Amino acid sequence: MIEVKYFGAVAEKTKCEFEKLSFSEEVSLQKLLQNLEEKYQFESLTFSVAVNQKIVSKAENYTLQTSDIVALLPPFAGG
Repeated sequence: MIEVKYFGAVAEKTKCEFEKLSFSEEVSLQKLLQNLEEKYQFESLTFSVAVNQKIVSKAENYTLQTSDIVALLPPFAGG
């Protein structure tokens, strides 16, 4: 199972802090994000994506493993 963690406005939109998703085949990061977009209608939300605590590009061709943890993070404020 792939664990997806939600933070900030994304957590407010999903009404949960995390969920575990299972897929019958290998899934790419893009496919996961597409499924989540269809499920939650993120529309204008801006967020970064981290896989196993490392920020990755949403456009990167990344194949997820069943033990991966994906986090959807709100924009960071500098300071």
